[in-house]
Amino acid sequence: MDSPQRRNIVIIGGGIIGCCTAYFLTRHDKFNPALDRIILLEATSIASGASGKAGGLLALWAYPACLVPLSYRLHGELAAEHNGAERWGYRRVGCGSLSAVVKTPDIKPKTRIPNEVTNGTSAELPIQGAVPDENDKTWEKLPKQDEVAVGLLQESPLPADLDWIDGELIHHYEEMGMPGFTETSQVHPFYFTNSIAELAKEKGLDIRIGAKVTKINHTKSGVRSVEYEDRETGDACFINEITDVVVTAGPWTGKLLPRSRVEGLRAHSVVFDVDISPYAVFTNIQLPSDYVPEHRATKGQKRKHRGNVDPEIYARPGNEAYACGEPDSTIPLPETADLVQCDEAQCDDLVAYIGTVSPVLGAAPVKAKQACYMPRHMRFGEERGPLIGQTSVPGLWIAAGHTCWGIQNAPGTGCLMAELLYDGVAKSADIDKLDPKKFKV
Repeated sequence: MDSPQRRNIVIIGGGIIGCCTAYFLTRHDKFNPALDRIILLEATSIASGASGKAGGLLALWAYPACLVPLSYRLHGELAAEHNGAERWGYRRVGCGSLSAVVKTPDIKPKTRIPNEVTNGTSAELPIQGAVPDENDKTWEKLPKQDEVAVGLLQESPLPADLDWIDGELIHHYEEMGMPGFTETSQVHPFYFTNSIAELAKEKGLDIRIGAKVTKINHTKSGVRSVEYEDRETGDACFINEITDVVVTAGPWTGKLLPRSRVEGLRAHSVVFDVDISPYAVFTNIQLPSDYVPEHRATKGQKRKHRGNVDPEIYARPGNEAYACGEPDSTIPLPETADLVQCDEAQCDDLVAYIGTVSPVLGAAPVKAKQACYMPRHMRFGEERGPLIGQTSVPGLWIAAGHTCWGIQNAPGTGCLMAELLYDGVAKSADIDKLDPKKFKV
């Protein structure tokens, strides 16, 4: 009988995709901790990018359809097995989409409870100077819903317990209503990712923090070694005799594997210190044409919106509410997650817009203003689905480009990557359309 093959696997990226991949590799029945070695390299810290600053929404109506059902189910199973309700805030939530029309008399001065604001990155570099004219930039809506998901919405009145939205301003409200597709849940992505990393570490994962990968050495026949910089010491380090490299570096994937065409789109978000009912709300707010948020008006600046804004708001356990919006591509992706620049004025815009329809959030303390880069797989100027599988180089794998549904689809991605590496085939879902080789990666 042939002796089992030793696997020496390197995972690049300590976000939610990399940590879930490590978790399921260490749970695979062919994983031998006495023989196999799995190393995770992370340049900053676990969940330091979008994995720690996303909303954490989970939904059966997400996309791509080939991946969503598996991953949504795995979220529930992980929570049941590891007490996810307590460890990472797993729970069911209501979810709806609303349209509001705000007129000038509706906008009242807000009395905000003071609170210490922290930035979600360790190197906040607020952008200074004049704000572009309103024609220079539009408020862009994050692509959370595809056409199929929009079609699942059915009109309904504003739920009675959605009491943190001013119902008098709401002209339209819809909630998910098709049987079999109504499931919507959430996790706190930072706590989830760190918990999953710790669970993988307990089974033998070697996590190396401050390890900035500089090169993947390979030939046409396979991978050979990985080079990285120890950011604490500045030393150049090498990992040799590698059998597999899995690139799960989010928006930084494109820097390591340019042919992947995975890039980043910056998005800002804020976290409120407030206790509200468990809803995820997508908004479309029509603002007065002359509305300028107070923080801009006091500086003599112009408005940035074009009349309609689309912030997303997510209640969270533990007296928190998360809100995001305003993606932009004005600042290039930095070398590492801790160098992401947060434009505090964009966060203040977000707070101001939400305050026009939610007096509760308008008065709530803001405890974090932050920015991150959402990873996108782009082809011919269009956003495509994530890349999951082996590249044209044997032993060189990629799992990246999950857009705004990375939190939702991470467990499924990790499970499938473990199957691909150890079984040679994805057993739990048909993800042939996401094969990197189809895109010549």
